[in-house]
Amino acid sequence: KAKPDAYIDLSIPTFLDLARLNDDATQMIEMGADWLHMDIMDGHFVPNLTFGPPVIASLRKAKPDAYIDLSIPTFLDLARLNDDATQMIEMGADWLHMDIMDGHFVPNLTFGPPVIASLRKAKPDAYIDCHLMVTRPYDWVEPLKKAGASGFTFHLESDMPEGGVTAMIDMVREAGMKVGMVIKPGTAVEELFAYADKLDLVLIMTVEPGFSGQKFMPDMMPKVKALREKFPNLDIQVDGGLSPKTIDQAAAAGANAVVAASAIFGSNDRKGVIDELRGAVTKRAQ
Repeated sequence: KAKPDAYIDLSIPTFLDLARLNDDATQMIEMGADWLHMDIMDGHFVPNLTFGPPVIASLRKAKPDAYIDLSIPTFLDLARLNDDATQMIEMGADWLHMDIMDGHFVPNLTFGPPVIASLRKAKPDAYIDCHLMVTRPYDWVEPLKKAGASGFTFHLESDMPEGGVTAMIDMVREAGMKVGMVIKPGTAVEELFAYADKLDLVLIMTVEPGFSGQKFMPDMMPKVKALREKFPNLDIQVDGGLSPKTIDQAAAAGANAVVAASAIFGSNDRKGVIDELRGAVTKRAQ
């Protein structure tokens, strides 16, 4: 009232319920905020990992007239994360796979523990499967534990704490989360063998990590087959380019956990895609 021409730059703090970001942004604008101030932290310049371009892009989609200084398109509407998570669970998704990227290990910055905490608040019973594409995964064990992550999958290629890979596995286990390990396409599957008995899950990337929408790499299937033959009871997950057109190859190789994003969110029949993916894996497992 006193300063009608001043810009009121409302900061969206990390303690807000980010799973309901669109609702909070709507309320703030209706109450008179001129700008939406987004604190993007990468976990390196400051010791927190908040959110990146995908969240900003989703907020831009939800609030096309708001003053947001950065907008990079993404296919997921993260401003309506709770709504999408609800729909996916109702349609039969077993886990919610969250790609946490720090902008260093991979050239993309997505989101961190604040978003996971908001999703946990909105979905108290969901299995939140976190894939850490970060340089120092050990920095995020305690924050993700507090945020409510169910599973913590880290890259074998990333930096390790003192004590190496085994210490990293123990750290996650002691935090009460399921432990997964993932390798990039260029890493030999044999490098996983020494640790497989200590893991709940192994993830084989079928695209280069960092961005969604890439083409499935069928030449990764021998890795899946080798793991299944050597560790018949291990949960083997595949991530990248999985769709009704490629799922049979993954299932035949022995994958029993499938990460899918573009194939589902880009379809007019999301439930149909989920059912088809599940059916292919179930058929091969019988």
